[in-house]
Amino acid sequence: MKKIIIALFILALALPVFAQKISEENSSDVYYVNLTLEKVYPSKDGYVLQYRRGVNGIGYIGIPNEWFTDAASKAELIALPRGKNWPTVTVFYKHGEFSHIRLYVHKSKAHPTWGNVPQGADVSRHFKDAENFKLEF
Repeated sequence: MKKIIIALFILALALPVFAQKISEENSSDVYYVNLTLEKVYPSKDGYVLQYRRGVNGIGYIGIPNEWFTDAASKAELIALPRGKNWPTVTVFYKHGEFSHIRLYVHKSKAHPTWGNVPQGADVSRHFKDAENFKLEF
């Protein structure tokens, strides 16, 4: 009986070592970048996001409407609950390349973080390199 208890004890000590090794083999190279947004501008092409870049800089990036079409698409629009939450965007990268994006915004377009694109303004420059989705910091 003592031998069985000792064998089970040794097995219990060794099992986490093998479990850790297996999980490292199955792990993926996924990371994310989370940015607080200053303004979100809806346009006919998609959403133009204004975010802080560096100390005094402002960056703009566009998310095309086509990315929001189905469940397995590149973008997901998530409504924030009422309160003092500020809109954010989370960009996911897999193996160093853009994977998908989650945009957290307020439901009410009356919230101060929603903006309006002036009539006649050309926002197409923010959607030119949409497939790579490169953020500037």
